[in-house]
Amino acid sequence: MVHYGIGELVQTRVRETGVTPFYKFFEHDGVRGPNIATVYSDRGQGVRAPVVFYNRANEAGALLKPGDFDWATICAGGVRWFHSGGIFAALSETTSEVILEGMRAAKSLGAVISFDLNYRAKLWASAGGLERGQQVLRRIVSNVDALIGNEEDLQKGLGIAGPEVTSRSKLDPDTFFGMIDRVVEQFPNIKVVATTLREVHSTNRHDWAAVLWLDGERFVSPTCHLDVIDRIGGGDGFAAGVIYGLISGRTPEEALRLGWAHGALLTTYHGDVTMARLEEVEALARGGSARVQR
Repeated sequence: MVHYGIGELVQTRVRETGVTPFYKFFEHDGVRGPNIATVYSDRGQGVRAPVVFYNRANEAGALLKPGDFDWATICAGGVRWFHSGGIFAALSETTSEVILEGMRAAKSLGAVISFDLNYRAKLWASAGGLERGQQVLRRIVSNVDALIGNEEDLQKGLGIAGPEVTSRSKLDPDTFFGMIDRVVEQFPNIKVVATTLREVHSTNRHDWAAVLWLDGERFVSPTCHLDVIDRIGGGDGFAAGVIYGLISGRTPEEALRLGWAHGALLTTYHGDVTMARLEEVEALARGGSARVQR
């Protein structure tokens, strides 16, 4: 976190969500930073694809290093689940070490450790490229219990052989389950793998499904047709729903459906932060419709 106006705005938004923050503060020099990163997204329309532009020059998050957080204090009230992702890992030489430090602290207290690969070619291009990305991500994944990532994430982020990622998806879960078998062979520590399956007909019309692999059992969601306002954040919404379901004691199939439903709902809002209430997510997960609620 940075001591300046934009940092204060971010802190306000965090408080609004009810999240308890633990900040490492940096002082802004009034001109150059360090800064809160800004990510711009052109949502696209129809045949015009979405485009993401990163403005992460001199960002505070990239300056984080092991020792910056007191994990004993953070975990003092108990910790059940620790989650991180590949975007933070790509920011600098030290951020992946922060992830590993947090994972080890949480694991020592019995927490489930999860990681979303979130392979972003633009970020890794300026951080050592594909080879370094795979080296860093494979090291992190060797410490996780639950892995989230699509076919492209597994291929480019971990170097797992699979189908051509640029080919048109047919929403075939067997293709992904075959890749999961190869992942677990290389990372036997993994007990859960989950991902979304998406077939894009245009920027605003998608077919949407999801799969979950848990200790060798396979679960597949229904497929629905999405009228998308903004696709950015749908995968994170899926991850949040699945984690919520598993941590709250739902069955694997229920957890998968909650992730599938939450990710679908998130694409109907502007921006990448959910506005869906739990009852809305559960209603869609049970097969609810878009009839007006009066």
